[in-house]
Amino acid sequence: MHIVKVPYFRGSLGKNIGCEKAPDFLAENGELVLVNQNNVDETMKAIAEMKGDFFIGGDHSITYGSFNGFTRSYKNPGLIVFDAHPDAEVTSNSVTHEDFLRKLVEDGVLKKENIILIGIRAISKNEKEFIKGMHVFTMEQLFRNEEEVCDSLMEISQSFDAVYLSVDIDVLDPAFAPGTGYLEPGGLSVSELLYFLRRLRNLRHLKRVDLVEINPDKDLNGMTINIGKKILEVFE
Repeated sequence: MHIVKVPYFRGSLGKNIGCEKAPDFLAENGELVLVNQNNVDETMKAIAEMKGDFFIGGDHSITYGSFNGFTRSYKNPGLIVFDAHPDAEVTSNSVTHEDFLRKLVEDGVLKKENIILIGIRAISKNEKEFIKGMHVFTMEQLFRNEEEVCDSLMEISQSFDAVYLSVDIDVLDPAFAPGTGYLEPGGLSVSELLYFLRRLRNLRHLKRVDLVEINPDKDLNGMTINIGKKILEVFE
């Protein structure tokens, strides 16, 4: 597995400084992206140029750069995102962890119908409107029938010629993963997340994965870091 480390925090808008340290905590080896914390465009271009199977952030804005690079190899790629938030806010011209998904769509990089959101439980009014047309599975749906939701997303993904999987650690309940910037109660357990990931790894057209928003500075007894390592192990 070719690991790419992306030690970038500027996209967190000052809310998750420290997440840039996660790549070195999670993996000893890996190719390093030379990011510029003061230049978003330069950083996104640098990320897009990288080839790799597993990208470790950093904040969730890195998915914008990585997915842009990913689309150069595939005609109809799909994006599966595990996250407590849609990350489709209206913010600034710069890419952030709060709006990277909106910008991928508005920039014409990704079609709404090729997006699957899982674990959503904190949605603003403008996000609720924007995500119409996407495949959205809320925590309420997951609690009712996790296996059925997993079957659905596996089926939907068959329409893509390649799958990109993005895991924001805040999809987990804070009781399991306290080391992140946004703590949203009512999330997945570790075993539930691993169930999904172990099934998704069997997709033949799963071509790239990223893991974002883990912050060692906010962690408690290494809990979140250890979960991150377990997620990496799923795809080794």
